[in-house]
Amino acid sequence: MEVVKRRTVKTLVTKLSSVSEQTRTEALCELRLLSKNDPESRSLIAEANAIPLIAEALYSTVVILQENATATILNLSISSKEDLIASHGVLDALSHAVRNPASPFVAQCAAATIFSLLTMESFRPIIGHKRDIIFGLVEIIRSPGSVARSIKDSLSALFAIALYPLNRAQMVELGAVHALFSLILKDGRVGLVEDATAVIAQVAGCEESWEAFKKVSGLEVLMDLLDNSTGSSYRTKENSVSALLNLVLCGGEEVSKFVCGKMEERVLDGIIDVSQNGSDKGKNKAIELLKIVNARNARLESLSLSSHSS
Repeated sequence: MEVVKRRTVKTLVTKLSSVSEQTRTEALCELRLLSKNDPESRSLIAEANAIPLIAEALYSTVVILQENATATILNLSISSKEDLIASHGVLDALSHAVRNPASPFVAQCAAATIFSLLTMESFRPIIGHKRDIIFGLVEIIRSPGSVARSIKDSLSALFAIALYPLNRAQMVELGAVHALFSLILKDGRVGLVEDATAVIAQVAGCEESWEAFKKVSGLEVLMDLLDNSTGSSYRTKENSVSALLNLVLCGGEEVSKFVCGKMEERVLDGIIDVSQNGSDKGKNKAIELLKIVNARNARLESLSLSSHSS
């Protein structure tokens, strides 16, 4: 049976080099279906040196070719991640597809493939080094014409990129903070707001994020999300707590002082709510943030008392 499969794959891969666009398209359609329905075929496709040829089709301006190529690459990423990352030109081809999708489906598949590859921790610095990929993902969440599925997959990919701390400053530089807060303010769909705040929480964990947060009134947005009257989901509130905590821990003394000084009672009530009713991880972060705020307030009170007594 495997011999037959191997022969079928080899025949299809040979057709990918055809001068006939129709022949290439038909071969890609079959490889897409094969890689989707038969998990065993994925390694056979990779072993047949098909990946560089499929990646080449990501540059096509023909919709059906680009769609089938990105869908096939996505299917291969399920179990052939190492083969994809090791194949010359795949990341550049994915970057092109993310930035120049022939259809919303292409953008979605390309973003989903990038996220799939990022589940491998060792790939995060490699992919994060590709500025065009980050730029393309940010453009998807920034563009008013993007469909929800593409935005969601792009947010998942950006979250995974941000899990590697050295990628965060570059994300800030490429406009991620502005795009993420714009999405929260303009879209409002619970799932997207939750995913966007998850990325924001990670990006806040670098010193460079503070200036970008200030430009978009990010601190005020996070505090509004924590206000119990806004009806944010617990996941959104936990992400907001995490973002504030990262700002305080990574921004330096002045940033910590400014953030803690802005904590109104409504915001503190939201943090207390998370500390009592959130997930275990959310509770721990909320408690840590409250301790920092209380310690700073106690220090200010002490300084105030000592200045009055003198």
